[in-house]
Amino acid sequence: MSEHAPPETPIPTRLNLAIVAAQLAAAFAVFCGTAVAGSWWELALLAAAFAVVGNSIYAVVHEAEHRLLHPSRKLNDVLGAGMALFFPAPFHLIRQGHIGHHQRNRSDDEAFDLFFDGESPLLRRLQLYGILTGMYWWVVVLSNFVVLVRPSLLTRRSFEFNRPSAALMESLNPNYWGLIRLEAFLAIALHAAIVWGIGIPLGNYVIVYFGFGFSWSAMQYVHHFGTERHVLRGARNLWLFAPIDWLWLHHNWHRTHHRHPAVPWIHLPRFGRAEDPEREFLVRHYFRMWRGPRHTDEHVENRYAGRIIR
Repeated sequence: MSEHAPPETPIPTRLNLAIVAAQLAAAFAVFCGTAVAGSWWELALLAAAFAVVGNSIYAVVHEAEHRLLHPSRKLNDVLGAGMALFFPAPFHLIRQGHIGHHQRNRSDDEAFDLFFDGESPLLRRLQLYGILTGMYWWVVVLSNFVVLVRPSLLTRRSFEFNRPSAALMESLNPNYWGLIRLEAFLAIALHAAIVWGIGIPLGNYVIVYFGFGFSWSAMQYVHHFGTERHVLRGARNLWLFAPIDWLWLHHNWHRTHHRHPAVPWIHLPRFGRAEDPEREFLVRHYFRMWRGPRHTDEHVENRYAGRIIR
């Protein structure tokens, strides 16, 4: 699976760097507002604002995961790791999870809207509804502490009870553990410094940050729920509102992205309009997911099972 932008779809390097600078400024403004917010409606507005800003930051991290943020691999990874601290998550951990997602998509190893004979329907429902309610984001945040305190838990053996998690753990590259632990430490240190340095009440910080956490988690399977069981075609293109779609770097052209993972964000609409122009409203599909997982006898093999992420 190529991770280099084709010559006809170059990386918009200067624009990407300008976007990163604007995102950092916007995040700082939200943090300053959170420090002085004194009413529920102010916190609600700041949480909504950070949902937009935080998902824009994640869109930049996503480009870096595919090594499409900057032509220099070193600078790409440094920028990705730095922006991932605002998630907060170790870049080299979530990158492996995302690249693995492209390999496992809609196979039996990653079909959160389905359950098979011998699997617990209750566990599948908890997993899907955890995604829909923001709990998935909390799991990723808590991984910062796990990789520092008990990294031995992040193995396939610890997750044999849950097939998607076991497949993820099996794909992790041990060569990255040093970097992952460093990034986890820096993520915790950064957020402690933000709260203490700006003087943000901890309750305010959690409420505003969860505006991002909930929205990010809620959208993590909306592009795949109920789609074709095919690693490339098992996704859909969605829309929200044009300004937000741009701020989120066309992430909602998701089927197009899965078909062309080496194409930078700025070119996705052109490819999508030519190949898969149909787009549906994201919020409608979010509520469709609340129907919950269904049983199936159809099995789709993960052709990349056991492969370590490079």
